[in-house]
Amino acid sequence: MSPLLSDTALIFGRYARQTLRSRFQMLFGTLMPLLYLVFFGPLLTGLPLGSHGDSWQILVPGLLLQLGLFGAAFAGFAIIIEQNHGVVERMRVTPVSRLALLLGRVLRDALLFVFQAVLLVLAAVAMGLRAPLGGVLLGFVFVALFTAALAALSYALAFKVRTPQEFGPAVNALTMPSMLLSGLMLPMALGPRWLDVLSHFMPFRYLVDAMRAAYVGRYATEDMLYGTLTALALVALALTAGTRVFRTAAN
Repeated sequence: MSPLLSDTALIFGRYARQTLRSRFQMLFGTLMPLLYLVFFGPLLTGLPLGSHGDSWQILVPGLLLQLGLFGAAFAGFAIIIEQNHGVVERMRVTPVSRLALLLGRVLRDALLFVFQAVLLVLAAVAMGLRAPLGGVLLGFVFVALFTAALAALSYALAFKVRTPQEFGPAVNALTMPSMLLSGLMLPMALGPRWLDVLSHFMPFRYLVDAMRAAYVGRYATEDMLYGTLTALALVALALTAGTRVFRTAAN
């Protein structure tokens, strides 16, 4: 096993054990999307939403990405806490790969949010969601890629701002426009033309469209192609930026 893989496994195991000891953390992240599912989902039943599939096939993919958006975007709080307790300082004197310090954390986050996504889909199925198995599995892949990219960027931002008072408002300023302009709750095509056009400058819009296409079994479409390319590009850019910050901050 290469040093990078062994170091990544070591860091992943450390943070995975922390997460497993906190069942509250594992389950609480699904609360907000679950509330939307229970109290907002029934309001859409039977409404003409201008998209393929029924209301559940439109709402649930958006809620899965909302889960990743608000969860992974705040992952950087852990770095701030670790800095305040000297954990980062102790890691600086170890021979562990600086890239592994990021990859281990990001892998833990991706698996955590996929687990939460599975719980949310099971609840949605109980409420009436019907979607092809292949589309649901593709949706989990998109959630993993999306959360990995956002978590890497969140950790990088946390190293830059350094205090919770700076980090929280900065993340909120980014996540709220992202949620509103990506069409997480409803297709942007329902809005005025100018808003629909503006939303195409938001990368998350393409992930939402791709997941909704997957949930109705439309795999060979432009939406799926653009969403896949966007997800891969986000992961590549986020890991590159995050690695650069980690190498600087942990040396």
